[in-house]
Amino acid sequence: MEFLFVLIPIFAIFAIGFIGQKRIGFDTKSISTMALYLMSPILVFRTFYTTAFNEEYAYFILYTFGLCFLLISVVFILSWINGYTNSQTCGMILASAFMNNGNYGTPVVLLLFGATGLESAIILMVIQQLVMCTIGVYYAAKGGKATSGIKESLRAVKRMPIIYGAVVGGMFQLLHIELSKSVYQAVDLVANAAIPTIILVLGMQLATISVRNLAKKKLSFSLAIKLAISPVIAYVLTLFLPVDDMTKQIMIIMAAMPTAANTTMYAMQFDTEPEFVSVATLFSTSLSLVTLPIVFWIVL
Repeated sequence: MEFLFVLIPIFAIFAIGFIGQKRIGFDTKSISTMALYLMSPILVFRTFYTTAFNEEYAYFILYTFGLCFLLISVVFILSWINGYTNSQTCGMILASAFMNNGNYGTPVVLLLFGATGLESAIILMVIQQLVMCTIGVYYAAKGGKATSGIKESLRAVKRMPIIYGAVVGGMFQLLHIELSKSVYQAVDLVANAAIPTIILVLGMQLATISVRNLAKKKLSFSLAIKLAISPVIAYVLTLFLPVDDMTKQIMIIMAAMPTAANTTMYAMQFDTEPEFVSVATLFSTSLSLVTLPIVFWIVL
């Protein structure tokens, strides 16, 4: 299928990071911190700056946050049944509740629906960015060894420059503030480099993980939630939304996307099960080669 070509650059960058870490060795935490605090805010700023807001956003926001909280609820139930620790639960949330709607989901929607579906995909991507840099950061901080309690987790969210990048980008969009050509070129360069850097870090992180120590049962739960339960919940949610059929199809397909690479960065920054989140991201991306065609066949 054509969508397989979307994965080639992703896996190629995984491989570069993996080989580089094995052959040379890098301080992945420092690179991750740079991507999180310097590059990602610029990427989010550009995303919100270039995306026009409209009344459909209300439905998309309701859907995206609703899906996220329902997936988190499923994780909490499974964690309670299996007696997982706070850190293990938060790691599962990072691996199960946030999908790769950017460099994976949006190109796939473009291939399936053309330019007519691209606008909806971009809106979902923008809102997903907001969800990840708030709820995602909150649970990453909550599960970290250096953070305890809700107040400290919320303070960690407030300290994240990604949020302010989104706010400033949205304000510039709403107030029609235009950047000069030279400034926008600088923004574009950093934003374009952010996603490849994040994927490189994931590849580097995978190079340090021992498969023998893999929590197979927990990983199976996470993959099932991300690739199977998520699109089912999305389908149920779309039944209650006053949007057209194509938009509903896009919502379900985007919900079936694998784990977002950004979650590995959050997990590394706060030391919240970084090995588990990294492996879940790789496995979910690989298994999506099988699960996504099934979702396409059911939905389309």
